[in-house]
Amino acid sequence: MNATFRAKRTRAKIHGTAERPRLSVHVSNQHITAQIINDDNGTTLAYATTVGSKLTGTKTAKATEIGQEIAKKAKKAKINSVVFDRGSKLYAGRMAALADAARKEGLDF
Repeated sequence: MNATFRAKRTRAKIHGTAERPRLSVHVSNQHITAQIINDDNGTTLAYATTVGSKLTGTKTAKATEIGQEIAKKAKKAKINSVVFDRGSKLYAGRMAALADAARKEGLDF
């Protein structure tokens, strides 16, 4: 099955609101991107990525750093609770490391 169909199936069940926006995570072969989105307005509230950063280590370590960074940016934007959007990826490995790091920083999902 194509990855876009899996992503659409996942996103059909979740919707980010102003009270509880969507934490969308994209994991590629080299980079990790996380953004917090209010789907009602179609706006991005917080954003963190490894593109152009000086992060070193394994990809899982980079995912952990991005999880911590997105949680800190969410706290600055006064966001405490989000809906997790994993897209077409399974909840394992780098995806789970990012989610666990965000939870440890106090983000609730």
